Amino acid sequence: MKGLRTLISGTRPATTAVAETGRTPLEFEGVRKAQGAQAKNRMIIAIACFGVFYGAIGARLVDYGLRSPETVSSIQRPDQLLVSRPDLVDRNGEVLATDIRTVSLFAEPNKIIDPDEAIELLATVLPDLDMRGIHRKLSSNSRFQWLRRQLTPKQQSQILSLGIPGIGFRPETRRFYPGGPTASHVVGHVNIDNRGIAGMEKYVDGQGLGDLAAAGMTVNEDMKPVQLSLDLRVQHVLRDELAAAMDRFKAIAAAGVVLNVHTGEVVGMSSLPDYDPNNPVEALQKDRLNRMSAGTYEMGSTFKAFTTAMALDSGKVSINDSFDARGSIRIGGYTIRDFHGKNRILTVPEIFIYSSNIGTAKMADLVGIEGHKEFLTRLGLLTRMQTELPEVATPNQPPVWKKISSITISFGHGVSTTPLQTAVAAAALMNGGKLIEPTFLPRTVEQADQVAVQVIQPSTSKSMRDLMQMNVAKGSGRRAEVEGFRVGGKTGTAEKVVNGRYDSSVRFNAFLSAFPIDNPQYVVLVVIDEPKPEEGKTSATAGLNAAPMVSAIVRRSAGFLGVKPEFGNGSQELSLTY
Repeated sequence: MKGLRTLISGTRPATTAVAETGRTPLEFEGVRKAQGAQAKNRMIIAIACFGVFYGAIGARLVDYGLRSPETVSSIQRPDQLLVSRPDLVDRNGEVLATDIRTVSLFAEPNKIIDPDEAIELLATVLPDLDMRGIHRKLSSNSRFQWLRRQLTPKQQSQILSLGIPGIGFRPETRRFYPGGPTASHVVGHVNIDNRGIAGMEKYVDGQGLGDLAAAGMTVNEDMKPVQLSLDLRVQHVLRDELAAAMDRFKAIAAAGVVLNVHTGEVVGMSSLPDYDPNNPVEALQKDRLNRMSAGTYEMGSTFKAFTTAMALDSGKVSINDSFDARGSIRIGGYTIRDFHGKNRILTVPEIFIYSSNIGTAKMADLVGIEGHKEFLTRLGLLTRMQTELPEVATPNQPPVWKKISSITISFGHGVSTTPLQTAVAAAALMNGGKLIEPTFLPRTVEQADQVAVQVIQPSTSKSMRDLMQMNVAKGSGRRAEVEGFRVGGKTGTAEKVVNGRYDSSVRFNAFLSAFPIDNPQYVVLVVIDEPKPEEGKTSATAGLNAAPMVSAIVRRSAGFLGVKPEFGNGSQELSLTY
């Protein structure tokens, strides 16, 4: 009974449990231990996986932290911009060109979710966007596309607030010209990538800056300014007077230069119509040519100064010689006459003062064809001028010089050269006979002497100064006179070629001058293209329009140039006798 109670109470014998489950107690214990070991292994594996995963993330974050910021996803640090341009300043330190910070808009098309929506949002800030072109860019598979260069801060802020994925900004530099068009043809301009493509901006790139920019190099400090020889005050006066003359004489163009005769420095140079380098697309218009250095013209009677200097320097003509200027010269089917002929024998000074074509031609004939060509070449009037400015034209001359060529060239027809070259050659006539290549950078007298070439005798230079002074005192240049500043000069009224023939009603006028003429410091040359007669007048010669232009320029700029006026009887008397 006792065994029965035990059995009934539920305490089964081991043999019964084994019979029911087929396992012993020791086997149950082994299963429990195996299951625990598996769970522990799974935990270790899970922890290891999480460790590897977060370790990879951490390593990636460290990698990103050590990398330089990428320009395709965010605004670059200011010290990682592409190489900046140096400021351009005038001889007194006034800024002519400088860099300002700006940003440009770009897209990463592979990150754009909805191109149509992105375009609609951008159009709210930039309504003038090329929608079709932008849609094509945003729908491409590329990783980078420019959308708009050089945004304003306001535009950048408005686009940022739109929150468009895949749209970013890249910092850039933009060139700014405080003086606008004042010195545009000398200073030049840059393209959208801030690379110099005209004027002194292009010259600066040619000195190595362009190579740095092409290599994508960066700078962390401002570059030293590049100083030019220009005086911004003189430049303003020159441009202002050219603009006034264009309006007064209804001309299509005007240009001028102020040149230091002892150093070759261009202190002022302007050509109108000009353009604003802040909007350089204007420079592409055909009438915006830099006429002073990139245009060639027949300089008319201003060339008589070179013919006279040639004749005197050759020794075949003296200042006291005379030539028969009666009638006309008939050669090669052409008849050469004087504009206002005196119809008498003229001395050399009279030939210069009265601008006699006949007398000048006869002096050239004495020198001869080869001597004439050699002299003009010696003065740099027949070859391409060397200077920093890239826009320089090559003069035109006859392929074969004949007698008719020498005669017409003697009074300024038959050879086309740049006005700047004419001024440079004239400086040699005024400074004692030294030809000095022009420069748009500062240059001392000592530095100029190292590159100067003696092209005429000092005595010839002295005679030419006297002749130029006499022409303003008694000849066609009277309207260039400025009391106290002793201006000397020579007029030039050249007929322009229209439909293959010279047209006496269409003229290119010039006035070539120097001051103070007894000890010249500066050459001033102005040209005016197709001037019209003033109201009430029937003529539009250089003495009536170009000469007054020089007078106004000298009067307003002499003080800036350090030339002091002299009044009374202090000036030298003319030494010419005839």
